[in-house]
Amino acid sequence: MANNQFTDAYLVQEYVSGNEKALELLIKRHESKIFGFIYSKIPDRDVANDIFQDTFIKVIRTLKSTSYNEEGKFLPWVMRIAHNLIIDHFRKNKKMPLYRETEEFSIFSIMSDDSLTVENQLIAAQVEIDLRRIIHELPDDQKEVLMMRMYQDMSFKEISEITGVSINTALGRMRYALLNLRKVIDKHQIILTN
Repeated sequence: MANNQFTDAYLVQEYVSGNEKALELLIKRHESKIFGFIYSKIPDRDVANDIFQDTFIKVIRTLKSTSYNEEGKFLPWVMRIAHNLIIDHFRKNKKMPLYRETEEFSIFSIMSDDSLTVENQLIAAQVEIDLRRIIHELPDDQKEVLMMRMYQDMSFKEISEITGVSINTALGRMRYALLNLRKVIDKHQIILTN
């Protein structure tokens, strides 16, 4: 069974019919996108891994119970499960995510180029800290869309499917997020260039 020659819907059908290998192919096909999405919300590799595992436990349970009916929309459905588990995680811990600097998670990872001088690296690090602080001030719904769009490179169609809102609502939240970022930047007189 080659990974790319079958649709998600076909692999789901195969798995439900008893072919365990089909689920393995589905996970392999989508794991980087799903894990990346979880990790963008919870930049702690261990917790993100737990939520990734929980997501697929839920997927397996649902598929085994034959109550899955998202024909042709496997990835958005899985992303919605992951999204709900992330929300549950924060409810349990009663705190909003803190975007911590790690090697894998860096808003300006492209700026960690060796050609940058030490001074420029310091400036880039400060810009990143400022930007994170600003993003943290946004309302949750706007912050969520901004993170998915900018750092997960998701389309507005994907964002709308995962968050369960219309594409227009997702676009509106992004527009307000950018307007609010501009206001906060102006208010604090932050210079985001080096």
